[in-house]
Amino acid sequence: MNTQAEDLVVVSPLMLEVSSVRRGLGGGCVVRAGPHARRSRRVETALRQHPGAAVAVAGVAGALVHDLRPGDLVVASEVRSAQGTHHCRSAPLLAAALRKAGLTVHMGPMVESDHVVWQPEGARLALDGAIAVDMESARLLDLIGSRPSVVVRAVVDTPSRSLLHPATVPGGIAALSALREVGPSLRKWAAATRDRTVLLAGPRSFCAGVERAVEIVERLLDRHAPPVYVRKQIVHNSRVVGDLERRGAVFVEELDEVPENATVVFSAHGVSPAVREDASRRRLDVVDATCPLVSKVHGEAKRFARDGDTVFLIGHAGHEEVEGTLGEAPDRTVLVERPEDVADIEVEDPARVSYLMQTTLAMDEAEGVVTALRQRFPALRGPGSDDICYATTNRQDAVRVVARDSDVVLVAGSPNSSNSLRLVEVAQREGTPAYLVDDVGELDLDWLASAGTVGLSAGASAPTVLVDEIVDALAGLGAVQVRERTTATETVNFSLPKEVRHR
Repeated sequence: MNTQAEDLVVVSPLMLEVSSVRRGLGGGCVVRAGPHARRSRRVETALRQHPGAAVAVAGVAGALVHDLRPGDLVVASEVRSAQGTHHCRSAPLLAAALRKAGLTVHMGPMVESDHVVWQPEGARLALDGAIAVDMESARLLDLIGSRPSVVVRAVVDTPSRSLLHPATVPGGIAALSALREVGPSLRKWAAATRDRTVLLAGPRSFCAGVERAVEIVERLLDRHAPPVYVRKQIVHNSRVVGDLERRGAVFVEELDEVPENATVVFSAHGVSPAVREDASRRRLDVVDATCPLVSKVHGEAKRFARDGDTVFLIGHAGHEEVEGTLGEAPDRTVLVERPEDVADIEVEDPARVSYLMQTTLAMDEAEGVVTALRQRFPALRGPGSDDICYATTNRQDAVRVVARDSDVVLVAGSPNSSNSLRLVEVAQREGTPAYLVDDVGELDLDWLASAGTVGLSAGASAPTVLVDEIVDALAGLGAVQVRERTTATETVNFSLPKEVRHR
């Protein structure tokens, strides 16, 4: 772990930039490279004197897009020049730290120019996605080489306020003030730089039910002009939902938001009979993306209720899957969340009781409730096969194995994803710090500062691209050795409903 001031070298072009950065750092190695990096020998000397140091390029820049303001910070995701492109892989981690410090941060491509950029040249550069321009970063990154490196620039001028504008002076003051604020975040970034091992838990990411649900919506979007309506989130993941929204899916909370006779998809979590009846009354064209394993639990609820049982549903209040299952036999089903809830339960006939489970629970958590129920109701009977789905169990087993050999565990998934939250809890029960991240930008550098081995998984509703992005960001902090820890091989595949099968 890097903890000393000597383990961070900051390179700034101009003396004013050097002074601002040094004040924010409270000392340390800050090198003046000169405009256009003309004093590159100073940089080379500093790099030789600090062979293990991470390097940050910090200075001012011109904005190429209108939503940047003087004093805003730009963290470069890549730096382009006539000679090529430098990818700044740990940029999301630094950007997140700066935002957490209360600074206004934009992340995106930067361009190096050998001259001051005026309009309309700036507008042409922006058309290719660049958000800011400077005159040194690419050359400095060439000097830095393969070390962990980042580029952070403070905006001085904007497309509507060029360098010749009277507002340039206050813009420069705002930029230098912002540079003084980056020091603590740069130190956190440098402290997290190191070579590390990433243990990938396998299996991870999409299960068969999620793949099926997402493919249903994708096929409908391919076949029909938007919009395609989906009741609730098709799966509990913000990246998946956002991608489908951009393609034309419209996610609604209730069916009264869907026009009559329109197509609507029921999410993977299932719905109650009352929702199905409502859809029929409104003449909606329903495509059911309910996971077949959730449908199995619905069938068991109906069967137990027909037999005259009181059905204990073990799950979390408010979860869409639980609401749908409760709706199958609302007068005969009792939600039980914790073992402590069992003592207060009264039933019509203690000899006729059964239990079911939400499919995304942690097995050890659910078994604790079953044990409490069985102690109170010895005649308790359960489903013919486990309700907790194979994918939930497999991912928990894999995380449990990985957590034992990791300094920290990261789980890619959204906060409303029950199965992702359970993975975090499983790792924590192994005594390992564990965190849920919805996006690579949510990674906290403090989690990584002492972590030589990082365990990594993804909930069953999280796409694999999130895992790839996290590994890539970690690789920006130092060399990464990726090792797979596979505890099960999944071959389950669910057929698509007839409405979307290939004709």
